[in-house]
Amino acid sequence: MPTKTISASADEPRRPRRSRRTRANNEGSIFPYKNGWAGYVWVTTPEGKRTRKWTYGKTREETHEKWLKLHEQARKGPVATKHETVGAFLRRWLTEVVEPNREPTTYVAYEPLVRLYLIPGLGKKRLDKLTVRDVQAWLNTLPTLCTCCDQKKDHKRPEGKRRCCAIGKCCQSYPARYTIIGIRRTLRAALSHAIREELISKNVAALTTLPSTTKTKKKRLQIVWSVDEARRFLEHVRDDPLYAAYVLILVLGLRRGEVLGLAWDCVDLEGEEIHIARQLTRVGGQLLHRDKVKIDDSPTSLPLLGLCISALKQRREVQDQAREKAGDRWKDSGLVFTTRYGTPIEPRNFNRAFEAHCKNAGVPRIRVHDTRHTCASLLAALDVHPRVAMRILRHSQISVTMNVYTQIASPETRKALYKLNQSLDG
Repeated sequence: MPTKTISASADEPRRPRRSRRTRANNEGSIFPYKNGWAGYVWVTTPEGKRTRKWTYGKTREETHEKWLKLHEQARKGPVATKHETVGAFLRRWLTEVVEPNREPTTYVAYEPLVRLYLIPGLGKKRLDKLTVRDVQAWLNTLPTLCTCCDQKKDHKRPEGKRRCCAIGKCCQSYPARYTIIGIRRTLRAALSHAIREELISKNVAALTTLPSTTKTKKKRLQIVWSVDEARRFLEHVRDDPLYAAYVLILVLGLRRGEVLGLAWDCVDLEGEEIHIARQLTRVGGQLLHRDKVKIDDSPTSLPLLGLCISALKQRREVQDQAREKAGDRWKDSGLVFTTRYGTPIEPRNFNRAFEAHCKNAGVPRIRVHDTRHTCASLLAALDVHPRVAMRILRHSQISVTMNVYTQIASPETRKALYKLNQSLDG
């Protein structure tokens, strides 16, 4: 009867026949191979398959030490037999984990940092071989890395319009500190998932130190208005259809997405409360009305002050007039702030309108988000009790509120704000 022969796999070393008496105890799976030694241990992979894990060394002692470590890993849990590069893992993490399970804004924030920084810098290294030293050494280069040179931004322009790095004049477009913080945060989040998949044993990004960044790309704009500047701005936009939106971002410190996503069913004028439950944002070319605010533990409702109530009443009248004028072209979205046809307002258009009003009102140009820093000063000028201000500012401790609740407006400013409120009621 013919005997059945089993040939060795092409990627596994052929094990020579040796006498059992020449093998030491506990070394039954270690044997000479080519110019050194080889050994294997049966392990369970993260996919649940039972297979061999091979290890090699120049001497039997070296191979035996690796073999023992491999046995220890196999006793603790699954052992990966195929190792991805950092770049391959990051791409898979974005596609299979972040995009389907996280908010769209999270994916949009992670994707460019992975594509432009992490993959070019660390993508070729093996995931299981990535060390703290590797990540720290790469992070240390970021503050002096010209992103225009590194990402070939100037080279992508038409040849006649190249003006800096492509023609030998480095523009020194260094990444901001917040960008470097975001890069490390993204890598740390990805490696945390790799630990959950049992691909690595520790998060090397969490053990690194952020490098100091003294070089900035652009001069930072002023981020705080005085009470007089805020009052001057509100007086300038008094007749603007979006006046109530500017009041809410200044007096209640609402974010742009929270204001533009505010619906009438979340406004209680009689109860003098406003519920913050939705955001309107543009992500990946789509305008999304998300039923989730940025801060999960923030209050479900905020108190409406007199100035806000008057402004919202005025806004309702303006919207009713716009609805009547639009007729059949009106599209009811239920939102407080809409275009003249009832559709949601494009966030970027809101930014442009705000910047134009800053210029025409003669106040320093700031971002819409920076108005939150002026909120505490305005609340103090409107004689709002610190406990109410604490709720509006969403602080966890009253001491934090009192630290920023210190600017005292002049009697003239208080009188002007009161007059502004009275004119709305009238």
